[in-house]
Amino acid sequence: MRVAITGASGFIGRHVLCELQSRDLDIVVVSRSIERSFAENTRTEIVLMDLASRLSDPIQLMGAPDVLIHLAWDGLPNYQSHAHVEIELPAQLRFLNACIASGLGRLVVTGTCFEYGKTSGEISEDMPARPCTEYGAAKDALRKHLEDLKSIFPFHLSWLRLFYLYGSGQSKNSLYSLLTNAIRRGDAEFDMSGGEQVRDFLPIQEAARIIVDLALSPTDVGIVNVCSGKPTTVRELAETWIAERHSSITMNLGRLPYSEIEPMSFWGNRSKLDSILGQISSIGPGSLNS
Repeated sequence: MRVAITGASGFIGRHVLCELQSRDLDIVVVSRSIERSFAENTRTEIVLMDLASRLSDPIQLMGAPDVLIHLAWDGLPNYQSHAHVEIELPAQLRFLNACIASGLGRLVVTGTCFEYGKTSGEISEDMPARPCTEYGAAKDALRKHLEDLKSIFPFHLSWLRLFYLYGSGQSKNSLYSLLTNAIRRGDAEFDMSGGEQVRDFLPIQEAARIIVDLALSPTDVGIVNVCSGKPTTVRELAETWIAERHSSITMNLGRLPYSEIEPMSFWGNRSKLDSILGQISSIGPGSLNS
């Protein structure tokens, strides 16, 4: 099986590429530049391509992959930048339109839990999208456009709404990186919010495995939450990280404000994801790579 991936240089992309390279696959990394880590696997090919340019047949340039895992998205983590809707969305539409029109059969795109907006409580895929950020609105508009294209072109679409991922290589301004670095420096204290906000957290390695499993599945999964399904407070998660590192650092709770663009409590319903993964497990890994 030939799998193409965009956004392989990002936090999520690096882990997804590593997961792909651990399997029996021919991999095409689509990138604006060459990084040495891309070619650590002999079955990994690098195709230089600027997704923002006007491409007539990107699928041919990729060597006709069986599936495209599309992770690329510029402008993060500024979720309220107008560039998401005004610049990034049109570029994404042009690129994916060209991919689908030139014969792509299976497309996997990472969406976001920000598409749900300020909906509180347990979030399932059948709930309406009510984005309150420019980033969430742009992603939701892209999803709707791709779903409309399915009435014209015969392709399978998997739209993966990612919840809160964490792990090595994350942005230096993320809670995980800030706390990890504070512990490494031997800081006595760490400033953070009150920590009572409830979120859905998932380690990046597990998320990467799920993304690849779904990408290799021959089914049209539609929208699916990629999440843990477990409501956890930010404080509880930070305490877990501190304990794992045997640190005595003190959390200065309440020093930072809560986010204005997120509800205080929400987490993903994982029923659909578990059902799909269960079906994949019953098929066996050999069938996924065929």
